[in-house]
Amino acid sequence: MSEAAHSAVLPVGGAGAVSTAWWGMVCLIATEAILFVYLIFSYAYLGSQQNGPWPPSGPPSLTLAGSNTVILIGSSLVLGWGLRMFKRSHNSRNLTLVLLATIVLGSVFVTIQGFEWAAKPFVFSTNAYSSIFFILTGVHMAHVAVGLLMLAALLAWTVMGRFNQGHHEHLALGALYWHFVDVVWLAVFTTAYLVPRLQ
Repeated sequence: MSEAAHSAVLPVGGAGAVSTAWWGMVCLIATEAILFVYLIFSYAYLGSQQNGPWPPSGPPSLTLAGSNTVILIGSSLVLGWGLRMFKRSHNSRNLTLVLLATIVLGSVFVTIQGFEWAAKPFVFSTNAYSSIFFILTGVHMAHVAVGLLMLAALLAWTVMGRFNQGHHEHLALGALYWHFVDVVWLAVFTTAYLVPRLQ
């Protein structure tokens, strides 16, 4: 039996929303979401056991974190819009620009987060709050870094011409992960930056 007949009779994986890759990404996101649920619960638990104000040094500033939130949401909107346009026109040049813009915005987010960490009046080992703050935001930062690596790979594949009318599932999977990273940041931002202002 020829190789073409084998590929027609014995497909390697499904296609669309039932593909192996899609389910793999969904399972990865579910696992990582549970990790952040645990971290946010740990933050809340430590706060409930704190004698005195939580955070001890007062609510963190919204100046950099607020700007970062706008930047990350903007990156998600740009990526989502770009993928919709690509599915309609299959214009690789525009997709390249969209992926590059998303990477730049994500890199700006990482840079601003680094400046915010450096400006904190505490270090990781200062107290329970400082530890959970750096763990919570640091684990999210690690996920942003992974997302940037994914986007960089998608950008390279776009430049190489790997995506066409019938093959762009990897773009959808990369975008799904990036949107997840953005949603998680909203949960982290609400927990660490907004909730302390309601107490």
